[in-house]
This record gives sequence, C-alpha cells and structure tokens, in this order.
Amino acid sequence: MPETLNYEPMIFAPKAKEAPLSEIQEQVLALKEEKNAVILAHNYQVEPIQRVADYVGDSLGLSYKAAEADADVIVFCGVHFMAETAKIVNPSKTVILPDMEAGCSLSDSCPAEKLRAYKEANPDLYVVAYINCSAGVKALSDVICTSGNAMKIVERVPEDREILFVPDQNLGNWVAKQTGRKMRLWPGSCYAHVLFTTRALEKVKMQYPGAPVVAHPECVEAVRDLADEVCSTEKMVGFCKSSPADTFIIATETGMIHRLQRELPDKTFIAGPTDKCACNECRFMKMNTIEKLRDCLRDLSPAIEMDEQIRAAAFTPIQRMLDWSR
Repeated sequence: MPETLNYEPMIFAPKAKEAPLSEIQEQVLALKEEKNAVILAHNYQVEPIQRVADYVGDSLGLSYKAAEADADVIVFCGVHFMAETAKIVNPSKTVILPDMEAGCSLSDSCPAEKLRAYKEANPDLYVVAYINCSAGVKALSDVICTSGNAMKIVERVPEDREILFVPDQNLGNWVAKQTGRKMRLWPGSCYAHVLFTTRALEKVKMQYPGAPVVAHPECVEAVRDLADEVCSTEKMVGFCKSSPADTFIIATETGMIHRLQRELPDKTFIAGPTDKCACNECRFMKMNTIEKLRDCLRDLSPAIEMDEQIRAAAFTPIQRMLDWSR
C-alpha cells in the first residue's frame, strides 16, 4: 500500500470575489499617494501586501520596475538583497524595506569577502551571480541573472571563458544541464526550496494524479527530475495558464499561490508539501507584514544605504543583465 501523507494537503481552490481592503491597507494606499511612492512586492509576499502593491513579480520583473520607477520613494516588499538592487539602479531615490532583518539564507551563503578571495586565486573566471546575493557580491560579478533569465544570460557568456556560478548550486546545476556549459558551482542553496523532497511530492501526486508538478529550479535535482515543469515564478503563471489541467502542485514558496489564484481564479493550486508540513514558507519573506509596510511608508524608514563605490561597481553587471534580457 503506498504511503500516505500524515497531514492534509493545503489546497487553494478557485477563489470567490476578494474581500474589501482592510483599514490598514487603505492607510497604505493613502500614504503611497502622499509620499509619491511605488510599492513593489515579490511573489512570495503575504497576500495583504500583494493586494496593495503596484507590481507583483519575480526578481527580473521587479528589477525592471525598480529601474523604471517614476516615484520619489520605492518600497520594496521582499528581502534585503532585492531592496539593495532597487537602490543600486536608483541611487537618487529613497528605497525602503518594511523589515530590515528580512534577509536570505542563499545570499548569506556567499559572503563577498569569500568570493573576493576565490577570485584572487582564480583570476580568469567569469562570475555569473544569481540576483539572490548581496550588493558586495554583485560588485564582484561580471553579470547578474535571475531564475527566469539564467539560461539566456549564461548562453551570452563567451565560450572561451570558464564560468563560476554563485551562489545557488541547484539553479546552477539546472542551468548547466540546460545550456551544456560547464560551470563551477558555489556551494549555496535556498533553505526553503531544498526542503521539498520527491517522497513528499510523490505522496501528494498519488492523491492528485492528474495535477502537474511545477517546481522552481532552486529545488534539488531529484525534485526537478520529478516535476512536469521547472521554471521561475514568473513563468509558472504562463505555464499554468496555458496548460489544460485545472489543478497544479506548486513546488515553491507558498506565497506564489496568491498570485496564481488572482490571475487564474478558475484553477486549483496545491501547495508543494515537505516531509513535515503541508506548505513551505520562507521565514524571511514573511517578516514583512502589512503593518510594517504602513509604518515604513509613514516614517520613510528603514532605508537602504550603501557605499557609492560598491553601488557603482554592482550597477554594471545588473545593467548588463537588463540589456541582455530585453
């Protein structure tokens, strides 16, 4: 007898009409107008934040919006490295983050000083950095990429250059297999995405045999091999929209399902489970709350500050990514 889940899957069924905005959400919108601000929210943010954001998307989409922002203030509802990216491309604007402690385990796995030492020992490497890294690491890189454009970026790197891919070894492994490029992989990973296992996904798949598994490339290789589609969060929307299936198992941070529900209200989404839980939330992404968003808009704090030399150095590989991605 196949092993069954010891918990009920978290199912997001077709959604009824959205509830009215709360008082705090209305306060956020009023403050946004007062401060001439734009609110950018990552796909993994909580639903109350996503509903009041001017733009909800993945790292690449948010990078474009940050670069194009026609506002005095950029509120970045995501994690620290994302707000840093907005500041790098908008040095004259105020960039605020609801919770300055909203970090990233993947970014932390590649400290700038360690990358600098590695480059000094291996000076001929071409460094491709996943956008999930600090400004200091970006400043040491040749080009930045996201999960959505990583293959395109790597294919643009001169073939005579050996690539060092930092900091996500799982995304790097997937890109290497897709492009055929040999790469050195930095030993980093996203703590949330590596919690997905084939064991947990196979069990929920038994309950919903017709539901495609859609997995983020930050997942481990065994999970990616099990998935029906491996793609960035942005491309998940397109895949689920074009697929004839009406139910999907989503192996990424659970916040992504809020956006899927909003854009595809007639379809059902099942949160990819782990061995211990029916869903998988990033504790850093969830540090931002609607109350903190209101307060940071009111106070224009906490604000991102960085050394101009680092900012300027980090801008070059980001701009190269934006140019290569268009």
